[in-house]
Amino acid sequence: MIYTLFATAGKLLQRSKYGLMAALMGLMVLAPMATPASAARVGVKIDLSSQKMYVTVNGFRRHTWPVSTARRGYRTPIGNFRPTRMHARYFSKKYHGSPMPHSIFFRGGYAIHGTNSIKNLGRPASHGCVRLHPDNARQLFALVKQNGASNTSISIRH
Repeated sequence: MIYTLFATAGKLLQRSKYGLMAALMGLMVLAPMATPASAARVGVKIDLSSQKMYVTVNGFRRHTWPVSTARRGYRTPIGNFRPTRMHARYFSKKYHGSPMPHSIFFRGGYAIHGTNSIKNLGRPASHGCVRLHPDNARQLFALVKQNGASNTSISIRH
């Protein structure tokens, strides 16, 4: 990209009777394109049968974490989603004000969030949300916030 800027400036310098002034103006117009947002593609895959989450960044696996999803009598939605809203601090409106730190909502009231019930990670235990260790929830929240909800996909499968 930088090479393209200098090559364009060089052409302007050669072709313009105003020389340096035209080259500098060209660089000022083109410079914003030299620093595009460096947002990565974040993939969050949740495997209900193994109770694991796989996080990829630009297609490369970055994390594998145990999760807890819906226990018997409840369900975790299956399909492909994008984050709809995020809250660093959130308390359930449906389940007695239970803390849901670093919540990433993806379908209505369903979210990926931290839990204090870390002893249950790796087996179904929730009302349908995807629970993570608080440290992992914090990391995922930061990754999604840094790269944007539109660059994040959430896939939940059996």
